[in-house]
Amino acid sequence: MLEITDYRNFEIDNQVFVKPDYLNHETVSGNKLRKLKHNLIEAKNEGKNTILTFGGAYSNHISAVASAGQLLGFKTIGVIRGEELVSKIETNATLSYAQSCGMTLKFVSRDNYRDKTNSDFILKLRDEFGDFYLLPEGGTNALAIKGCEEILTEADKDFDFICCAVGTGGTISGLINAALPHQKIIGFPALKGDFLSQEITKFVSNKNWELITQYHFGGYGKVNTTLIEYINDFKATTSIALDPIYTGKMMFGIYDLIEKGYFPKTSKILAIHTGGLQGVEGMNQRLKQQNKPLIV
Repeated sequence: MLEITDYRNFEIDNQVFVKPDYLNHETVSGNKLRKLKHNLIEAKNEGKNTILTFGGAYSNHISAVASAGQLLGFKTIGVIRGEELVSKIETNATLSYAQSCGMTLKFVSRDNYRDKTNSDFILKLRDEFGDFYLLPEGGTNALAIKGCEEILTEADKDFDFICCAVGTGGTISGLINAALPHQKIIGFPALKGDFLSQEITKFVSNKNWELITQYHFGGYGKVNTTLIEYINDFKATTSIALDPIYTGKMMFGIYDLIEKGYFPKTSKILAIHTGGLQGVEGMNQRLKQQNKPLIV
């Protein structure tokens, strides 16, 4: 299996520290490696040699599965949202990388993509591709959460608040399950809306968590000049790169909440850097087309 490397937490200031989980592997990094770890072990135990999963044009999950498959000898299939992307593989950094790793890309309409959890749709995919180990969009399932429970270590026991970006809810669920009694988990959803609470409660029983939903910057994949400037300033000040979909919004939210007095001044805050940096190139392509500042 893929080896996970742990690094010492980065101190940003006296109150805020960053856990650099994005450095845990060169190409299958951050929470994606955590989510894949036990799933890939299970796939091997079941004798499966093919992994099939779902994602969009800039999916960190698609990129990670493709890379892990290449490294470990699994065939990989990515069911991609949007038929119009067939002709755009070469100009899309995520899709071209996944294909270069040997992933077979199947493009479906956005309507058909909504059936990704439908048993009849999955059966049709098995008819087309044969037997495979199925991973959901974003990689979140019980085994993924088991992997995310391993993010926190003994070195993190003195933190009062653990913060993370939230996509499908898998990473925060693992953190909630692993947190010590005195620790509170704060999630910053990348998606607009409050529906993720119901997803998270399927995997956790602890009440030591909260979702703060006002830092999505308009919704999933949405950015503005304020966020871009913040990401660039943060890197210039700390040498830590943030991505615009997840960690950039989380860090912006943490420091805005500090200014508003949400966190006690004596508390210690640990922000989990879950990765996602492969998506910066694709975002910059979009920003360039819109004549907006780029992420550096």
